[in-house]
Amino acid sequence: MYRYDEFDQDFVNARVAEFSDQVDRRLAGEITEEQFRPLRLMNGVYLQLHAYMLRIAVPYGTLHPRQLRMLAHIARKYDKGYGHFTTRQNIQFNWPALSDVPAILADLASVEMHAIQTSGNCIRNVTADHFAGAAADEVADPRPYAEILRQWSSVHPEFSYLPRKFKIAVTGAERDRAAIKTHDIGLHLKKNAAGELGFAVYVGGGQGRTPMIAKKIRDFLPENELLSYCTAILRVYNLYGRRDNKYKARIKILVHETGADEFARQVEAEWEALKDTELKLPEADIRAIEAYFAPPKLVARPEGDETVRLARLDSRSFGEWLDQNVVTHRHPDYAAVTISLKGIGEAPGDASDSQMEAVADLAEKYGFDEIRVTHEQNLVLPHVARADLRAVYDALVEIDLATANAGLITDIIACPGLDYCALANARSIPVAQEISRRFASLERQREIGELKLKISGCINACGHHHVGHIGILGVEKKGAELYQVTLGGSGDENTSVGEIIGRGFGPEEITDAIETVVETYLRIRTDHSEKFLDAYRRVGAAPFKEALYGSEAKAA
Repeated sequence: MYRYDEFDQDFVNARVAEFSDQVDRRLAGEITEEQFRPLRLMNGVYLQLHAYMLRIAVPYGTLHPRQLRMLAHIARKYDKGYGHFTTRQNIQFNWPALSDVPAILADLASVEMHAIQTSGNCIRNVTADHFAGAAADEVADPRPYAEILRQWSSVHPEFSYLPRKFKIAVTGAERDRAAIKTHDIGLHLKKNAAGELGFAVYVGGGQGRTPMIAKKIRDFLPENELLSYCTAILRVYNLYGRRDNKYKARIKILVHETGADEFARQVEAEWEALKDTELKLPEADIRAIEAYFAPPKLVARPEGDETVRLARLDSRSFGEWLDQNVVTHRHPDYAAVTISLKGIGEAPGDASDSQMEAVADLAEKYGFDEIRVTHEQNLVLPHVARADLRAVYDALVEIDLATANAGLITDIIACPGLDYCALANARSIPVAQEISRRFASLERQREIGELKLKISGCINACGHHHVGHIGILGVEKKGAELYQVTLGGSGDENTSVGEIIGRGFGPEEITDAIETVVETYLRIRTDHSEKFLDAYRRVGAAPFKEALYGSEAKAA
């Protein structure tokens, strides 16, 4: 895990002092809200429907227990006792008083955290595979490269005022758990035929009102050219990206309108002038950053298999949790554990102060001092001995975080929606809660199998509905909330954008509509092994439209 050096700490402390002065001036009426707006956004402070919101950066989703405890402290002292983990592997607090924000930022700085570049037209929090460094299918840990990108992009003078916000994701496995093709830049860490590390480079992905899948513009970029090539991409975007229309300002529009081949040509031409400059990463520097992410010393624990076998016999619920929330680790005596923040009927992604503290305790006792935040709004303990899994499970039961639903229909991604967000058209949280309660039976969820359901309260798609196997988009029509259904989306290595199935449904109809979709899938699948997404790709939208709309679908 990366540790601040002296420069990092001094820089963050200086930003806290600067923003504290700006808040004092705002509270004193010396500057207007309009004048204050760009200043607060540079420090992660949004103005929502009911209060200010503070979004805190969690680079590549990695937390130390002392940092998670600080987030719990902030939730308890300055908010309403909980935080909301987001799809950018960040956390946000929805109820801080503006006068308290400088104190919150000072507390964060004391544990090497901040809220810089969690908003604005800049390079946002760099995200990565939440199983990085633990996954059995990983070529290499992507987090050192995410950290290099973080250091390079932080208050980069050339890229602090881009045409629009900019998001980068990195993965180190063939199985894409970081959704790299939905990002402005997606980096797939791989090895070439000579065994050298480098990246496949994707550009121009994104969701929002114009969802697009990123295009590959380079099959293999040597690892030492990471910064020079990303600089070339950003320079082309900064020069030609539209600034006259914020809805067409993302790099995806530029790539689409220019054409991927021509865009790649422009990047390569820009790169030619950069690749032999100081932007070329020295081998020693790469390895020095890599050393911060050295895996923990995992001692052999061969008793784990027998311990798990006996625990399964003792507890059916433990066995269900083991099957659903525990994945294979690169070390045979260990596992990675997903802690679901999607309790039945709960607000997706929320965790209380006491739950955060308890997870920090578990990470210290059983997880080698590491916690990860996933882009699916859950937490992960990446290194847990199999012999300790029952103890971890029992502890999670005590804090109501042992829901065995990772990857199932109740593991719902949802944005805060109209309950909090000033941009939203409809509520997301109540819809997620109602669907969760409708499908509460774990037996039924497991019969359905893997199904990713994602909900956004507006077209900005913070809930990633475009890439949900089932997506729900809240819209407003004639003053009423309405929910569109999309099917067939995916955010993995076979990324696809879901298809809008037909007219929207009212708040009282949407859960029934989702149940109809699920029952249609169960009826048409070839056997229990055919997943929802595979079945949809096999048969298309027609049977789902027929089930949802009947004669309307035939007339269309």
